[in-house]
Amino acid sequence: MKINCLLISAGLLIISCNTMKETKTIGSIERIDAAVNDIISEKATIEVLAEGYDWSEGPIWVDSQKMLLFSDVPKNTIYKWTEKNGAEAYLSPSGYTGSEPTQSKEPGSNGLTLDNEGRLILCQHGDRRLARLDASFDQPKAAFVSLADRYDGKRFNSPNDVVCRKNGDLFFTDPPYGLPLQNESDPAKEIPFQGVYKVSADGKLTLLVDSLTRPNGLAFTPDEKTLIVANSDPDKAIWYAFDITANDSLVNQRIFYNATAEAKAENNGLPDGLKIDRQGNVFATGPGGVWIFNKEGKVLGKIRTPVPTANCAFADGEKTLFLTSDNYLLRVKLRE
Repeated sequence: MKINCLLISAGLLIISCNTMKETKTIGSIERIDAAVNDIISEKATIEVLAEGYDWSEGPIWVDSQKMLLFSDVPKNTIYKWTEKNGAEAYLSPSGYTGSEPTQSKEPGSNGLTLDNEGRLILCQHGDRRLARLDASFDQPKAAFVSLADRYDGKRFNSPNDVVCRKNGDLFFTDPPYGLPLQNESDPAKEIPFQGVYKVSADGKLTLLVDSLTRPNGLAFTPDEKTLIVANSDPDKAIWYAFDITANDSLVNQRIFYNATAEAKAENNGLPDGLKIDRQGNVFATGPGGVWIFNKEGKVLGKIRTPVPTANCAFADGEKTLFLTSDNYLLRVKLRE
């Protein structure tokens, strides 16, 4: 009887210790407008799910597998995170598949998305192309189908972020961050501008915009009539909005929000990846963390992180937001 009591007591102690174990959190949530309380619970915190990455990027929730995939761009590796097993390596190489050593500081995959058939689409810095994973999710391997790697016969700079439209078209940006010098004077650069492109469902490539200095993250509004593009230039830290015409031209370029002053003051991030929820609220990584705008461009609040945040992704019916923040993978439970 005494032994049984001791065993029971020990078991209760273990359960108690596990229950008391606190989740590591960082940063804070700044509530600028009361409307943000309808978007983020007042109890929400910024949880640290994993850390130790060189530069985490491109998160995408794969609901069929109940997993998050995200890139570590310098490490040329995609990681996956699940509630059960946490974070673990998933696919390497992810963005540079050449046999010779690369001079790129960021050769891996960057932005990730799913096409309309649920297949993984990758922006591959090192291979300088937009590609599709040619393998199943449960048996990943470094096999890829190239969807676009050249414009007018010239190699892309380094495709950075990508979104898929309801009709299957892929829109993507092409700044120079995957090139060895990461700027427009790099000898490896073949295209004289930083473009926004479309690859239609039938494979046709179209240049949409060539006037932005550093096009980066992009997202459609819920009606797909407007495209918002982040410009990650410290001198023009701006989110731009474009109307999408019937023939898919981008017109009526305008400033959705200019954060240049904040970028210089914060020195902690630039406009980068973004997502837009079903109500049209914009979650945009930028100076200081993730900015939350309503559909008119009014700042409602900020998810403030102590390190630059590169991108974010919704999960669980937009109740959860994952953040890739420099060396961290973070999570905010927006609503229970």
